[in-house]
Amino acid sequence: MSELVSTGVEGLDSILTGGITERSTVLVSGNPGTGKSIFGIQYLHHGATERDERGVYVSFEEDEADIRGAAESIGLDGFGDLVDSGDIVILDKREMLRETDFSTAVDRLLDTVEDGEFDRLVLDSLSMFQLFFDAEQEKRTYLLKFSDILKANGLTSLLINEQGAVFPDTEVGLENFLTDGNIYFIQTPTDSGVNRYVWVAKMRKQDIDTDIFPMEIGEGGITVHERAGGFSMMGRSDEPSF
Repeated sequence: MSELVSTGVEGLDSILTGGITERSTVLVSGNPGTGKSIFGIQYLHHGATERDERGVYVSFEEDEADIRGAAESIGLDGFGDLVDSGDIVILDKREMLRETDFSTAVDRLLDTVEDGEFDRLVLDSLSMFQLFFDAEQEKRTYLLKFSDILKANGLTSLLINEQGAVFPDTEVGLENFLTDGNIYFIQTPTDSGVNRYVWVAKMRKQDIDTDIFPMEIGEGGITVHERAGGFSMMGRSDEPSF
């Protein structure tokens, strides 16, 4: 039986019946501002501090200072120390976009994961990663190869994906079928702000709860409440308005 990797998010591991299957590649989708990057930071921080697992954060959109600042904003003050010590390695947009050539960027990433003993990886974001390609078949081929390389190097990976559609199931891209799991972060406007939810739509080789659960972002990061959100996006006629 495969080992499970704890996400470090209170409540989410229960939905996943323990965590994410080791060496799997999980797509994390949602609109901007839903907490996807915070989830990635929290995932790596938990691995380094609680599991003695080294991680890599690959960002095509942010500088290292921005990522450190995001960690500090949720109270993960030790995140920067983990970067300084090499327990978490950041490849930011200055590194990854130094050249416009795709192979150069990927070679830089592969050199990092192959030279070090890493357990966790976050790619932020897959949307930017895919801009290197024009043809859909080319995207599919490279995504499959990339996922296989990550697994071969022992990595349990989160691939963050910016989603344009409000309803998750109205925008299903090829990447949804090429990854081992799909987690959606959803936010809905209210008079006083927003309500946040998480939906684990798919996780291969695992029994999961596919209801939608409320979550919040606060000190220490994301917390998922194990009280069901009162609705499901699957097979219900009383879906909420987003």
